[in-house]
Amino acid sequence: MTLTDTQLERYARHIILREIGGAGQAALLQSHIAIIGAGGIGSPAIQYLAAAGVGQLTVIDDDAVALSNLQRQVLFATTDLDRPKAEAAREAIARLTPDVTVIPITQRITADNAETLLAGADAILDGCDNFETRLAVSDAATALKIPLISAAVGQFEGQLSVYRGWEADKPCYRCLVGNDPGRADMSCADQGVIGALTGILGSMAALETIRALVPFGEDSAGKLLIADLMSLRFRTLVLPKDPGCPACGR
Repeated sequence: MTLTDTQLERYARHIILREIGGAGQAALLQSHIAIIGAGGIGSPAIQYLAAAGVGQLTVIDDDAVALSNLQRQVLFATTDLDRPKAEAAREAIARLTPDVTVIPITQRITADNAETLLAGADAILDGCDNFETRLAVSDAATALKIPLISAAVGQFEGQLSVYRGWEADKPCYRCLVGNDPGRADMSCADQGVIGALTGILGSMAALETIRALVPFGEDSAGKLLIADLMSLRFRTLVLPKDPGCPACGR
């Protein structure tokens, strides 16, 4: 595609990057990302992906904006209270840029509908807050052969990983947690979270999503980034593929 003069100016700081350039920016504008959850992680990720010019964002979230969300979900305002998050996200991005189409899906993604809802996406960003949904999304991403960017936060810690489980040497999310993570879901409502941490992990998830669309630097798939904000320490671990994984093992 040919970028307009307005787009050349809007995305100038991307275009002058050798790793992205005009061709990379054009690829972003023609890309489609599915985002699971418009909460603490999804909120900044949606903003940065839209600002980057990712042409289509499908936002899947069945929740409504609550007052307690506003401490970290900076995509929303007080006037959005009680509105569906996916719908509020569409309006917020419409105010930011005309280049991005947001498709709101106000239903819960499950093992039964995940492949249908995610089919056609170029990458999937999962910022949801429960293991059941994460496993359903991972299995669908592996079956559909769509890169999965997964981020999670709790209190002062966060983690980020990229999965391409259909590849022979790359794990899926199920390789990390198994069939049953073995512990009850813990939400931000249960344990709390420092608001700025969700901004850090959401922004990094957006960065990894852009990397999945326009590759640059080292491949992130098969690595797990762990952020400890109590000690300001970041560690990266290599995740092995589980040969017995029911989703991606041989």
